[in-house]
Amino acid sequence: MEKDEILITSAIVHILETSVGMPILSEYTLDRDPDINDLIRGHIFKIVTSDDLKKCKFDEGNSKIYQLLQNFDETKIVEFSKEISVYMYDIMLHNVEIPSADFMVVIYRNAGIKYLALLKMNYKESFVHITANNEDGFNYNNIIKQKATLPMASQKLSEAVLINLENYEIQIIEKKYDINGEKTNYLSEIFLQCQAHMSQRTKLGIVKKAVDQINKKYFEDDIDIQMESKSIIQSEIAKQGAISVEEVAKKIYNEYPNAKEEFEEKLEKYNLTKEQVYPQNEATVRKFQKQFLKTDTGIEINIPMEQYNNTNNVEFITNADGTISIIIKNVNHIMTK
Repeated sequence: MEKDEILITSAIVHILETSVGMPILSEYTLDRDPDINDLIRGHIFKIVTSDDLKKCKFDEGNSKIYQLLQNFDETKIVEFSKEISVYMYDIMLHNVEIPSADFMVVIYRNAGIKYLALLKMNYKESFVHITANNEDGFNYNNIIKQKATLPMASQKLSEAVLINLENYEIQIIEKKYDINGEKTNYLSEIFLQCQAHMSQRTKLGIVKKAVDQINKKYFEDDIDIQMESKSIIQSEIAKQGAISVEEVAKKIYNEYPNAKEEFEEKLEKYNLTKEQVYPQNEATVRKFQKQFLKTDTGIEINIPMEQYNNTNNVEFITNADGTISIIIKNVNHIMTK
């Protein structure tokens, strides 16, 4: 999906500032100039391409939002958006940890499908300059703090919902806040009343953590296996665009039955043993693109994975006395940094 393929058809914004005591609701849709369209499109694109995105399924019998969507009419977006904004505001008033925000309701199309986007644009603090005439008639410039600045298109929203209006499939990015003394995903569990799956980033994090734990327990002194584990995961992503948890288990631990069994047990707790993990964002997989090494003598080495996998350029040798030599070959030029 490309950003330019997102076609905004209507949008409206409501102000949900809890310190006011009531929502400030708009009676009109946004007058969208190219800059506003780019802002909205930019946020939606960042959401769609984020590995924090989760799929969610409505609890149809209990979800107020689902019931409202059954009679949704884009020509009545003002009334619809006001009703769900008041509903959101009531949740926020009863849970003070949830931050104030501008709540933007957007209708857009992509690949011929109509979507509803709910963008909760939590306020940021920033500084701006102001200028005025002083009492003596001379110009006075000052800097003040703005406490209700909206996120720019280059910034990623931490709370947003995308709903396919043809089949009501939900994609959601959310953040936990304290609800009755417990950290809760209020956006999915309270506002939408839906059951959310894990994001791709969360799945990948669980796999990596399990590998790290097994390697520390069974292969703490075996640097070859530790490096090869990372190389295998990176190779799976590069070649397949995904990680097959089952294949990773085989390729890393097939010769070590106890380690493989324990690794699978860790993943079974999350129902991930047969899972395919599809990270799509460069930032998510960046940690697998290099080998970061630190010796007991304090030397740090950063090796790009393609160089690590090329024995013509890097070679690791285990010496007779148990020490390890690292040979970096075919270097034409060295720079200090």
